[in-house]
Amino acid sequence: MATAGVSYAQLWAADPAAWRAAGAAWAGLTGLADRRSGALGGAAAGLRDGWSGGAAGAADTRLVRLRAELTALRPALIEADQVLAEFAARLATAKARLAAAVALADGSGVLVDRHGRVRADPAGPATERAGPAAARVGAAIRDALDLAGAADREARTRLDELSTAAGTGWVDAPPPGRPAPGGDPALVRVWWAGLTPAQRRWLVAHEPGLVGRLDGVPVAARDQANRLLLGARRDDLLAERSRLLGRVPRGPAEVAGLLRVGAALSGLDALEARLVAPGAPRAYLLGLEPGGEGRAVVALGNPDRSSRVLTYVPGMTAGLDDAPGELGRAGRVLARCAALDPGAETAAVLWLDYDAPDFLHEAVWPGQARDAGPALHRFQEGLRATHEGPPARQTVLGHSYGSLVVGNAAREHGLAADALVFVGSPGVGVTHAAELGLPAGQVWASTAADDVIRLARPPDELARRAVLGASPLGATAGVAGGHELWFGRDPTDPGFGARTFPSGRHGHTGYWAADNPALDGMARIVLGR
Repeated sequence: MATAGVSYAQLWAADPAAWRAAGAAWAGLTGLADRRSGALGGAAAGLRDGWSGGAAGAADTRLVRLRAELTALRPALIEADQVLAEFAARLATAKARLAAAVALADGSGVLVDRHGRVRADPAGPATERAGPAAARVGAAIRDALDLAGAADREARTRLDELSTAAGTGWVDAPPPGRPAPGGDPALVRVWWAGLTPAQRRWLVAHEPGLVGRLDGVPVAARDQANRLLLGARRDDLLAERSRLLGRVPRGPAEVAGLLRVGAALSGLDALEARLVAPGAPRAYLLGLEPGGEGRAVVALGNPDRSSRVLTYVPGMTAGLDDAPGELGRAGRVLARCAALDPGAETAAVLWLDYDAPDFLHEAVWPGQARDAGPALHRFQEGLRATHEGPPARQTVLGHSYGSLVVGNAAREHGLAADALVFVGSPGVGVTHAAELGLPAGQVWASTAADDVIRLARPPDELARRAVLGASPLGATAGVAGGHELWFGRDPTDPGFGARTFPSGRHGHTGYWAADNPALDGMARIVLGR
Protein backbone atom coordinates (compact mmCIF):
# COMPACT_ATOMS: atom_id res chain seq x y z
CA MET A 1 0.00 0.00 0.00
CA ALA A 2 1.34 3.43 -0.91
CA THR A 3 -0.10 6.92 -0.93
CA ALA A 4 1.19 10.32 -2.02
CA GLY A 5 4.51 8.83 -3.06
CA VAL A 6 5.42 7.19 0.28
CA SER A 7 5.16 3.41 0.45
CA TYR A 8 4.61 1.15 3.41
CA ALA A 9 8.14 -0.23 3.08
CA GLN A 10 9.66 3.25 2.81
CA LEU A 11 7.96 4.40 5.98
CA TRP A 12 9.09 1.32 7.91
CA ALA A 13 12.66 1.90 6.76
CA ALA A 14 12.70 5.67 7.32
CA ASP A 15 15.10 6.93 10.00
CA PRO A 16 13.85 10.18 11.61
CA ALA A 17 16.99 10.47 13.75
CA ALA A 18 19.18 10.63 10.65
CA TRP A 19 17.13 13.51 9.24
CA ARG A 20 17.31 15.29 12.59
CA ALA A 21 21.10 14.86 12.66
CA ALA A 22 21.36 16.24 9.13
CA GLY A 23 19.45 19.34 10.20
CA ALA A 24 21.69 19.83 13.23
CA ALA A 25 24.72 19.63 10.95
CA TRP A 26 23.35 22.48 8.83
CA ALA A 27 22.70 24.57 11.94
CA GLY A 28 26.23 23.84 13.11
CA LEU A 29 27.58 25.74 10.11
CA THR A 30 26.40 29.02 11.65
CA GLY A 31 29.56 29.02 13.75
CA LEU A 32 31.68 28.76 10.61
CA ALA A 33 29.74 31.62 9.04
CA ASP A 34 30.37 33.72 12.15
CA ARG A 35 34.10 33.04 12.02
CA ARG A 36 34.33 33.84 8.32
CA SER A 37 32.37 37.04 8.86
CA GLY A 38 34.71 38.06 11.66
CA ALA A 39 37.75 37.34 9.50
CA LEU A 40 36.34 39.47 6.69
CA GLY A 41 35.67 42.27 9.17
CA GLY A 42 39.30 42.16 10.30
CA ALA A 43 40.54 42.12 6.72
CA ALA A 44 38.39 45.13 5.85
CA ALA A 45 39.71 47.07 8.84
CA GLY A 46 43.30 46.29 7.82
CA LEU A 47 42.67 47.46 4.28
CA ARG A 48 41.22 50.74 5.46
CA ASP A 49 44.27 51.40 7.60
CA GLY A 50 46.87 50.79 4.89
CA TRP A 51 45.22 51.26 1.51
CA SER A 52 43.36 54.11 -0.13
CA GLY A 53 42.08 55.08 -3.52
CA GLY A 54 39.49 53.75 -5.93
CA ALA A 55 40.65 50.14 -5.85
CA ALA A 56 40.70 50.18 -2.05
CA GLY A 57 37.15 51.51 -1.97
CA ALA A 58 35.98 48.82 -4.38
CA ALA A 59 37.64 46.10 -2.31
CA ASP A 60 36.10 47.45 0.86
CA THR A 61 32.66 47.49 -0.76
CA ARG A 62 33.10 43.90 -1.87
CA LEU A 63 34.15 42.77 1.61
CA VAL A 64 31.17 44.54 3.17
CA ARG A 65 28.88 42.78 0.71
CA LEU A 66 30.40 39.41 1.46
CA ARG A 67 29.93 39.97 5.16
CA ALA A 68 26.29 40.89 4.54
CA GLU A 69 25.77 37.67 2.60
CA LEU A 70 27.28 35.65 5.42
CA THR A 71 25.05 37.46 7.92
CA ALA A 72 21.99 36.64 5.84
CA LEU A 73 23.14 33.02 5.41
CA ARG A 74 23.01 32.27 9.15
CA PRO A 75 19.20 32.29 9.50
CA ALA A 76 18.97 30.17 6.35
CA LEU A 77 21.16 27.53 7.96
CA ILE A 78 18.92 27.58 11.03
CA GLU A 79 15.88 27.33 8.77
CA ALA A 80 17.32 24.24 7.07
CA ASP A 81 17.66 22.69 10.52
CA GLN A 82 14.05 23.58 11.31
CA VAL A 83 12.75 22.06 8.08
CA LEU A 84 14.61 18.79 8.56
CA ALA A 85 13.80 18.57 12.27
CA GLU A 86 10.10 19.13 11.62
CA PHE A 87 10.18 16.58 8.82
CA ALA A 88 11.83 14.13 11.21
CA ALA A 89 9.22 14.81 13.89
CA ARG A 90 6.28 14.24 11.55
CA LEU A 91 7.98 11.15 10.13
CA ALA A 92 8.36 9.78 13.66
CA THR A 93 4.67 10.44 14.31
CA ALA A 94 3.74 8.67 11.07
CA LYS A 95 5.89 5.68 12.04
CA ALA A 96 4.19 5.55 15.44
CA ARG A 97 0.79 5.52 13.75
CA LEU A 98 1.96 2.78 11.41
CA ALA A 99 3.21 0.69 14.34
CA ALA A 100 -0.15 1.17 16.07
CA ALA A 101 -1.95 -0.01 12.92
CA VAL A 102 0.17 -3.17 12.78
CA ALA A 103 -0.45 -3.79 16.48
CA LEU A 104 -4.18 -3.43 15.81
CA ALA A 105 -3.85 -5.99 13.01
CA ASP A 106 -2.03 -8.43 15.27
CA GLY A 107 -4.84 -8.31 17.77
CA SER A 108 -7.68 -8.49 15.23
CA GLY A 109 -6.96 -11.60 13.18
CA VAL A 110 -5.68 -9.52 10.27
CA LEU A 111 -2.49 -9.94 8.23
CA VAL A 112 -0.42 -7.10 6.76
CA ASP A 113 2.10 -8.07 4.09
CA ARG A 114 5.38 -6.31 3.30
CA HIS A 115 3.63 -4.06 0.80
CA GLY A 116 1.06 -2.92 3.38
CA ARG A 117 -1.77 -4.96 1.91
CA VAL A 118 -4.34 -6.08 4.47
CA ARG A 119 -6.31 -9.35 4.52
CA ALA A 120 -7.93 -11.68 7.01
CA ASP A 121 -5.74 -14.38 8.51
CA PRO A 122 -7.22 -17.65 7.21
CA ALA A 123 -5.77 -19.51 10.19
CA GLY A 124 -7.16 -17.07 12.71
CA PRO A 125 -10.37 -17.42 14.71
CA ALA A 126 -13.62 -15.85 13.61
CA THR A 127 -12.42 -14.99 10.12
CA GLU A 128 -15.96 -13.92 9.19
CA ARG A 129 -15.56 -10.98 11.59
CA ALA A 130 -12.17 -9.94 10.23
CA GLY A 131 -13.61 -7.78 7.44
CA PRO A 132 -14.42 -4.73 9.59
CA ALA A 133 -11.11 -5.13 11.39
CA ALA A 134 -9.26 -5.21 8.08
CA ALA A 135 -11.01 -1.99 7.08
CA ARG A 136 -9.95 -0.31 10.32
CA VAL A 137 -6.35 -1.47 9.90
CA GLY A 138 -6.27 -0.33 6.28
CA ALA A 139 -7.60 3.10 7.23
CA ALA A 140 -4.98 3.42 9.99
CA ILE A 141 -2.19 2.49 7.56
CA ARG A 142 -3.46 5.02 5.02
CA ASP A 143 -3.55 7.69 7.73
CA ALA A 144 0.11 7.02 8.58
CA LEU A 145 1.17 7.05 4.94
CA ASP A 146 -0.83 10.21 4.25
CA LEU A 147 0.97 11.99 7.08
CA ALA A 148 4.36 10.82 5.83
CA GLY A 149 3.51 11.86 2.29
CA ALA A 150 2.35 15.31 3.38
CA ALA A 151 5.51 15.75 5.47
CA ASP A 152 7.68 14.73 2.52
CA ARG A 153 5.97 17.12 0.09
CA GLU A 154 6.14 20.01 2.52
CA ALA A 155 9.82 19.48 3.35
CA ARG A 156 10.67 19.27 -0.33
CA THR A 157 8.79 22.51 -1.05
CA ARG A 158 10.45 24.38 1.82
CA LEU A 159 13.92 23.18 0.85
CA ASP A 160 13.27 24.15 -2.78
CA GLU A 161 12.35 27.65 -1.60
CA LEU A 162 15.57 27.87 0.38
CA SER A 163 17.55 26.72 -2.63
CA THR A 164 15.87 29.30 -4.86
CA ALA A 165 16.57 32.04 -2.32
CA ALA A 166 20.22 31.03 -2.24
CA GLY A 167 20.40 31.36 -6.01
CA THR A 168 18.77 34.78 -6.16
CA GLY A 169 20.60 36.20 -3.16
CA TRP A 170 19.66 36.43 0.50
CA VAL A 171 19.75 40.19 0.85
CA ASP A 172 16.75 42.32 -0.07
CA ALA A 173 15.65 45.87 0.71
CA PRO A 174 14.18 46.39 4.19
CA PRO A 175 10.37 46.29 4.27
CA PRO A 176 8.44 49.46 5.10
CA GLY A 177 6.68 49.84 8.45
CA ARG A 178 6.99 48.00 11.72
CA PRO A 179 4.33 46.89 14.23
CA ALA A 180 4.29 48.69 17.55
CA PRO A 181 5.85 46.82 20.50
CA GLY A 182 3.19 44.95 22.44
CA GLY A 183 0.76 45.18 19.55
CA ASP A 184 -2.17 42.89 18.81
CA PRO A 185 -0.70 39.52 17.75
CA ALA A 186 -3.43 39.08 15.13
CA LEU A 187 -2.37 42.36 13.47
CA VAL A 188 1.29 41.38 13.71
CA ARG A 189 0.43 38.14 11.93
CA VAL A 190 -1.32 40.05 9.14
CA TRP A 191 1.72 42.34 8.78
CA TRP A 192 4.11 39.39 8.62
CA ALA A 193 1.95 37.52 6.09
CA GLY A 194 2.04 40.59 3.82
CA LEU A 195 5.83 40.54 3.55
CA THR A 196 7.72 38.71 0.83
CA PRO A 197 9.93 35.78 1.87
CA ALA A 198 12.99 37.91 1.10
CA GLN A 199 11.70 40.74 3.31
CA ARG A 200 11.10 38.33 6.18
CA ARG A 201 14.63 36.96 5.87
CA TRP A 202 16.00 40.50 5.81
CA LEU A 203 14.18 41.32 9.06
CA VAL A 204 15.39 38.16 10.76
CA ALA A 205 18.98 38.84 9.73
CA HIS A 206 19.07 42.60 10.34
CA GLU A 207 16.46 43.21 13.06
CA PRO A 208 16.45 40.01 15.13
CA GLY A 209 15.69 41.96 18.30
CA LEU A 210 12.35 43.04 16.80
CA VAL A 211 11.39 39.73 15.20
CA GLY A 212 12.39 37.60 18.16
CA ARG A 213 10.05 39.25 20.66
CA LEU A 214 6.95 39.86 18.51
CA ASP A 215 3.94 37.72 19.43
CA GLY A 216 2.19 37.04 16.14
CA VAL A 217 5.39 36.27 14.23
CA PRO A 218 5.60 32.54 13.43
CA VAL A 219 7.63 30.38 15.76
CA ALA A 220 10.21 29.44 13.13
CA ALA A 221 11.14 33.07 12.42
CA ARG A 222 11.31 33.95 16.12
CA ASP A 223 13.57 30.99 16.74
CA GLN A 224 15.93 32.05 13.95
CA ALA A 225 16.07 35.62 15.23
CA ASN A 226 16.66 34.72 18.88
CA ARG A 227 19.36 32.20 18.04
CA LEU A 228 21.16 34.95 16.13
CA LEU A 229 21.09 37.04 19.32
CA LEU A 230 22.64 34.40 21.57
CA GLY A 231 26.16 35.72 21.12
CA ALA A 232 25.10 39.27 21.92
CA ARG A 233 23.21 38.12 25.01
CA ARG A 234 26.30 36.31 26.25
CA ASP A 235 28.42 39.40 25.56
CA ASP A 236 26.00 41.48 27.64
CA LEU A 237 26.45 39.17 30.62
CA LEU A 238 30.22 39.05 30.23
CA ALA A 239 30.38 42.85 30.03
CA GLU A 240 28.31 43.15 33.20
CA ARG A 241 30.57 40.68 34.98
CA SER A 242 33.66 42.65 33.91
CA ARG A 243 32.10 45.87 35.17
CA LEU A 244 31.30 44.32 38.54
CA LEU A 245 34.74 42.76 38.85
CA GLY A 246 36.29 46.13 38.18
CA ARG A 247 34.62 47.74 41.20
CA VAL A 248 36.95 47.89 44.18
CA PRO A 249 36.01 47.63 46.95
CA ARG A 250 33.02 45.45 46.20
CA GLY A 251 30.05 45.79 48.52
CA PRO A 252 27.18 43.35 49.10
CA ALA A 253 25.30 44.63 46.05
CA GLU A 254 28.24 43.96 43.74
CA VAL A 255 28.80 40.51 45.22
CA ALA A 256 25.13 39.68 44.76
CA GLY A 257 25.34 40.97 41.19
CA LEU A 258 28.36 38.78 40.46
CA LEU A 259 26.56 35.74 41.81
CA ARG A 260 23.51 36.55 39.70
CA VAL A 261 25.55 37.03 36.52
CA GLY A 262 27.48 33.83 37.16
CA ALA A 263 24.25 31.90 37.61
CA ALA A 264 22.78 33.46 34.45
CA LEU A 265 25.87 32.51 32.42
CA SER A 266 25.64 28.96 33.71
CA GLY A 267 21.96 28.82 32.79
CA LEU A 268 22.70 30.25 29.34
CA ASP A 269 25.38 27.59 28.76
CA ALA A 270 22.93 24.81 29.65
CA LEU A 271 20.20 26.37 27.54
CA GLU A 272 22.50 26.69 24.53
CA ALA A 273 23.49 23.03 24.93
CA ARG A 274 19.81 22.07 24.74
CA LEU A 275 19.26 24.29 21.71
CA VAL A 276 21.97 22.51 19.69
CA ALA A 277 21.23 18.99 20.96
CA PRO A 278 20.59 16.73 17.96
CA GLY A 279 17.91 14.60 19.64
CA ALA A 280 14.16 15.07 19.45
CA PRO A 281 12.22 17.15 20.13
CA ARG A 282 13.91 20.17 18.62
CA ALA A 283 13.96 23.27 20.86
CA TYR A 284 12.73 26.65 19.58
CA LEU A 285 14.00 29.82 21.26
CA LEU A 286 11.09 32.27 21.37
CA GLY A 287 12.53 34.80 23.81
CA LEU A 288 15.67 35.47 25.85
CA GLU A 289 16.50 38.37 28.14
CA PRO A 290 19.59 38.15 30.38
CA GLY A 291 18.88 41.31 32.42
CA GLY A 292 17.77 41.08 36.04
CA GLU A 293 17.09 37.46 36.94
CA GLY A 294 16.79 36.66 33.25
CA ARG A 295 13.85 35.48 31.19
CA ALA A 296 13.41 32.77 28.59
CA VAL A 297 10.64 31.35 26.41
CA VAL A 298 11.52 28.00 24.87
CA ALA A 299 9.36 25.48 23.01
CA LEU A 300 10.03 21.77 22.64
CA GLY A 301 8.56 20.98 19.24
CA ASN A 302 7.01 23.63 17.02
CA PRO A 303 3.73 24.91 18.54
CA ASP A 304 2.64 26.29 15.17
CA ARG A 305 2.57 22.79 13.75
CA SER A 306 1.28 20.74 16.70
CA SER A 307 -2.29 19.71 17.40
CA ARG A 308 -1.78 19.96 21.18
CA VAL A 309 0.29 22.65 22.88
CA LEU A 310 1.21 23.06 26.54
CA THR A 311 2.37 26.39 27.99
CA TYR A 312 4.06 25.93 31.37
CA VAL A 313 4.45 28.91 33.73
CA PRO A 314 6.88 28.26 36.63
CA GLY A 315 6.76 29.92 40.01
CA MET A 316 8.94 31.52 42.68
CA THR A 317 12.74 31.81 42.12
CA ALA A 318 12.47 30.93 38.43
CA GLY A 319 15.04 32.79 36.33
CA LEU A 320 17.49 32.24 33.51
CA ASP A 321 19.64 30.02 35.73
CA ASP A 322 16.60 27.80 36.35
CA ALA A 323 15.39 27.76 32.75
CA PRO A 324 17.04 24.46 31.74
CA GLY A 325 15.56 22.65 34.75
CA GLU A 326 12.13 24.19 34.23
CA LEU A 327 12.31 23.23 30.56
CA GLY A 328 12.99 19.69 31.72
CA ARG A 329 9.66 19.71 33.57
CA ALA A 330 7.83 20.72 30.41
CA GLY A 331 9.77 18.04 28.57
CA ARG A 332 8.66 15.35 31.02
CA VAL A 333 5.01 16.19 30.39
CA LEU A 334 5.71 16.08 26.66
CA ALA A 335 7.42 12.70 26.97
CA ARG A 336 4.49 11.30 28.92
CA CYS A 337 2.13 12.60 26.20
CA ALA A 338 4.22 10.71 23.63
CA ALA A 339 4.06 7.55 25.74
CA LEU A 340 0.29 7.80 26.09
CA ASP A 341 -0.36 8.74 22.45
CA PRO A 342 2.68 8.23 20.18
CA GLY A 343 0.67 9.29 17.14
CA ALA A 344 -0.18 12.76 18.46
CA GLU A 345 1.72 15.88 17.39
CA THR A 346 2.41 17.71 20.64
CA ALA A 347 4.60 20.64 21.74
CA ALA A 348 5.41 22.14 25.14
CA VAL A 349 6.51 25.70 25.92
CA LEU A 350 8.34 27.00 28.96
CA TRP A 351 7.01 30.54 29.43
CA LEU A 352 9.34 32.36 31.79
CA ASP A 353 8.74 35.88 30.53
CA TYR A 354 8.02 37.55 33.85
CA ASP A 355 9.88 38.66 36.95
CA ALA A 356 9.23 35.75 39.31
CA PRO A 357 9.58 36.42 43.06
CA ASP A 358 12.99 35.50 44.45
CA PHE A 359 12.11 35.40 48.14
CA LEU A 360 9.11 34.61 50.29
CA HIS A 361 8.56 38.24 51.27
CA GLU A 362 8.09 39.03 47.56
CA ALA A 363 5.90 35.99 46.87
CA VAL A 364 3.26 37.11 49.39
CA TRP A 365 2.26 39.97 47.08
CA PRO A 366 0.33 39.51 43.81
CA GLY A 367 1.97 42.46 42.02
CA GLN A 368 4.43 40.44 39.96
CA ALA A 369 1.66 38.09 38.86
CA ARG A 370 -0.50 41.03 37.80
CA ASP A 371 2.40 42.57 35.89
CA ALA A 372 2.88 39.30 33.98
CA GLY A 373 -0.74 39.09 32.83
CA PRO A 374 -0.62 41.19 29.64
CA ALA A 375 2.49 39.40 28.35
CA LEU A 376 1.02 35.92 28.94
CA HIS A 377 -2.22 37.03 27.29
CA ARG A 378 -0.33 38.27 24.19
CA PHE A 379 1.77 35.13 24.02
CA GLN A 380 -1.25 32.83 23.98
CA GLU A 381 -2.99 35.05 21.44
CA GLY A 382 0.16 34.83 19.33
CA LEU A 383 0.09 31.03 19.43
CA ARG A 384 -3.48 31.10 18.17
CA ALA A 385 -2.65 33.61 15.44
CA THR A 386 0.38 31.78 14.02
CA HIS A 387 -0.88 28.20 14.27
CA GLU A 388 -1.08 26.33 10.98
CA GLY A 389 -4.12 24.25 10.14
CA PRO A 390 -7.04 23.55 12.48
CA PRO A 391 -6.73 25.20 15.92
CA ALA A 392 -4.60 23.32 18.40
CA ARG A 393 -5.78 22.30 21.85
CA GLN A 394 -3.98 24.85 24.07
CA THR A 395 -3.33 24.05 27.73
CA VAL A 396 -1.78 26.52 30.19
CA LEU A 397 -0.21 25.06 33.32
CA GLY A 398 0.86 27.12 36.33
CA HIS A 399 2.94 25.82 39.23
CA SER A 400 3.04 27.50 42.64
CA TYR A 401 3.24 31.30 42.15
CA GLY A 402 2.95 30.61 38.42
CA SER A 403 -0.62 29.41 39.03
CA LEU A 404 -1.42 32.92 40.31
CA VAL A 405 0.12 34.36 37.12
CA VAL A 406 -2.14 32.13 35.03
CA GLY A 407 -5.22 32.84 37.16
CA ASN A 408 -4.74 36.61 37.07
CA ALA A 409 -4.09 36.61 33.32
CA ALA A 410 -7.22 34.54 32.66
CA ARG A 411 -9.40 36.72 34.89
CA GLU A 412 -8.09 40.14 33.91
CA HIS A 413 -7.14 39.71 30.25
CA GLY A 414 -8.44 36.36 29.05
CA LEU A 415 -6.29 33.48 27.87
CA ALA A 416 -6.47 31.75 24.50
CA ALA A 417 -6.59 28.33 26.13
CA ASP A 418 -8.79 25.26 26.09
CA ALA A 419 -7.72 24.07 29.53
CA LEU A 420 -6.05 25.54 32.61
CA VAL A 421 -4.08 23.45 35.09
CA PHE A 422 -2.91 24.50 38.57
CA VAL A 423 -0.45 22.39 40.58
CA GLY A 424 0.88 23.22 44.02
CA SER A 425 -1.16 26.41 44.03
CA PRO A 426 -1.37 29.03 46.81
CA GLY A 427 -4.59 30.27 45.22
CA VAL A 428 -5.17 31.72 41.77
CA GLY A 429 -6.79 35.05 42.61
CA VAL A 430 -10.41 34.00 42.13
CA THR A 431 -13.00 32.32 44.31
CA HIS A 432 -14.51 30.08 41.63
CA ALA A 433 -13.33 28.45 38.40
CA ALA A 434 -16.14 30.16 36.48
CA GLU A 435 -14.27 33.49 36.87
CA LEU A 436 -11.42 32.22 34.67
CA GLY A 437 -13.39 32.41 31.43
CA LEU A 438 -13.14 28.76 30.37
CA PRO A 439 -15.95 26.26 29.86
CA ALA A 440 -16.97 24.17 32.84
CA GLY A 441 -14.81 21.11 33.20
CA GLN A 442 -11.69 22.60 31.63
CA VAL A 443 -10.09 23.93 34.81
CA TRP A 444 -7.98 21.37 36.67
CA ALA A 445 -6.00 21.35 39.91
CA SER A 446 -3.83 19.06 42.00
CA THR A 447 -1.95 19.55 45.28
CA ALA A 448 0.07 16.82 46.97
CA ALA A 449 -0.92 15.88 50.52
CA ASP A 450 2.60 16.76 51.73
CA ASP A 451 2.97 19.99 49.72
CA VAL A 452 3.91 22.82 52.08
CA ILE A 453 1.80 25.19 49.97
CA ARG A 454 -1.16 23.86 51.94
CA LEU A 455 0.18 25.87 54.89
CA ALA A 456 -0.11 29.14 52.95
CA ARG A 457 -3.14 30.27 54.93
CA PRO A 458 -4.77 33.66 54.27
CA PRO A 459 -3.34 36.68 56.13
CA ASP A 460 -6.34 37.10 58.46
CA GLU A 461 -6.09 33.50 59.62
CA LEU A 462 -2.37 33.87 60.32
CA ALA A 463 -3.11 37.02 62.31
CA ARG A 464 -5.71 35.18 64.41
CA ARG A 465 -3.21 32.41 65.10
CA ALA A 466 -0.63 34.96 66.21
CA VAL A 467 -3.13 36.63 68.59
CA LEU A 468 -4.00 33.24 70.08
CA GLY A 469 -0.32 32.45 70.59
CA ALA A 470 -0.29 29.61 68.07
CA SER A 471 2.41 29.01 65.48
CA PRO A 472 1.63 31.06 62.36
CA LEU A 473 1.93 27.95 60.25
CA GLY A 474 0.15 25.75 62.75
CA ALA A 475 -0.06 22.02 62.67
CA THR A 476 -1.02 20.36 59.43
CA ALA A 477 -4.08 18.91 61.11
CA GLY A 478 -7.03 21.04 60.18
CA VAL A 479 -4.99 23.04 57.67
CA ALA A 480 -5.17 20.69 54.72
CA GLY A 481 -8.94 20.79 54.77
CA GLY A 482 -9.20 24.59 54.79
CA HIS A 483 -10.90 26.30 51.87
CA GLU A 484 -8.87 29.53 51.78
CA LEU A 485 -5.21 29.91 50.85
CA TRP A 486 -3.04 33.03 50.64
CA PHE A 487 -4.29 34.08 47.21
CA GLY A 488 -7.87 32.88 47.43
CA ARG A 489 -9.85 29.68 47.53
CA ASP A 490 -7.90 26.44 47.21
CA PRO A 491 -8.43 25.36 43.58
CA THR A 492 -8.52 21.71 44.71
CA ASP A 493 -11.43 22.41 47.07
CA PRO A 494 -14.73 21.07 45.67
CA GLY A 495 -16.35 24.46 46.16
CA PHE A 496 -13.90 26.06 43.74
CA GLY A 497 -15.46 24.21 40.83
CA ALA A 498 -12.33 22.77 39.21
CA ARG A 499 -11.75 19.15 38.32
CA THR A 500 -8.98 17.50 40.31
CA PHE A 501 -6.44 14.79 39.55
CA PRO A 502 -4.33 12.85 42.04
CA SER A 503 -0.76 13.48 43.10
CA GLY A 504 1.55 11.28 45.12
CA ARG A 505 3.44 12.45 48.19
CA HIS A 506 6.30 14.18 46.40
CA GLY A 507 6.23 17.59 48.08
CA HIS A 508 6.02 20.96 46.38
CA THR A 509 8.28 20.26 43.39
CA GLY A 510 7.65 16.58 42.71
CA TYR A 511 4.66 16.78 40.41
CA TRP A 512 6.92 15.83 37.48
CA ALA A 513 8.45 12.74 39.14
CA ALA A 514 8.22 9.68 36.91
CA ASP A 515 6.26 7.69 39.51
CA ASN A 516 3.86 10.51 40.39
CA PRO A 517 0.33 10.02 39.02
CA ALA A 518 0.18 13.80 38.63
CA LEU A 519 2.48 13.49 35.61
CA ASP A 520 -0.02 11.23 33.90
CA GLY A 521 -2.79 13.60 34.90
CA MET A 522 -1.10 16.61 33.34
CA ALA A 523 -0.32 14.70 30.15
CA ARG A 524 -3.88 13.43 29.77
CA ILE A 525 -5.25 16.95 30.14
CA VAL A 526 -2.86 18.21 27.45
CA LEU A 527 -4.00 15.40 25.16
CA GLY A 528 -7.66 16.09 25.97
CA ARG A 529 -8.30 12.55 27.19
